[in-house]
Amino acid sequence: MAIPLRKQNEIEKLRTAGQAVAKTLKYLEENVKPGMTLKEVDAMGEKYLNDLGARPSFKGLYGFPGAICTSLNEVIIHGIPDDTVLKEGDILGIDIGSEIDGWYGDAAITMPIGKISKEDEELIACSKDALYYAIDIIEEGMRFKELSKAIEDFIVNRGYQPLVRFCGHGIGKKPHGEPEIPNYVNGTNTKSGPKIKNGMVFCIEPMICHEGREPVILENEWDVVSEDGKRGSHYEHTVAVVDGKAVILSKVD
Repeated sequence: MAIPLRKQNEIEKLRTAGQAVAKTLKYLEENVKPGMTLKEVDAMGEKYLNDLGARPSFKGLYGFPGAICTSLNEVIIHGIPDDTVLKEGDILGIDIGSEIDGWYGDAAITMPIGKISKEDEELIACSKDALYYAIDIIEEGMRFKELSKAIEDFIVNRGYQPLVRFCGHGIGKKPHGEPEIPNYVNGTNTKSGPKIKNGMVFCIEPMICHEGREPVILENEWDVVSEDGKRGSHYEHTVAVVDGKAVILSKVD
């Protein structure tokens, strides 16, 4: 399946959707506090997206019940908003998708709830730093497998492990598409598979575990934790390849 190459006007439409996500993430980061429930966070995010003229694209996607993913502590991705109350020292992953005029945006952060431990600060920093490292090294002609290997090496060199079986992805007129971009490589050959080209738009999203790479999906069939049962972190941006380098679409201008 061919990876779409977007024209500049299409990239701008994707940027509009991405900015709605970025503004909502910033709003939540500034306003989510201990004592709130995950459902309250979800409702805040949905209202803010709607006020920006965006539809929360995760709502109902593959049957997902919330407007945004709220992944608390050990939950690394796909956390369902429920009545759990946030408390000081928690860490919360917030993953948001948007749709505006048929174009999609997607980004995620992991944020502290009040004051957190040094260990959790370092865990969050790994996913954020891995994301920006990956964005910085992207160049036209690089293979996606080379990018995946670079992300894996960065994470492992920090003393953590990438979550396997889940990955970054293409985005455009659909929320998910080709290519798949894992944060790891199976085997040693990175010189195969598609190359990065100008006009490609995709999401990079490092998902960090302490020791165990294998995912465990909880009984609600959504929450994903690591086999080691420890806390995880997740960061994500939507990027477009323009003039040979990656440009972030999911940030506030």
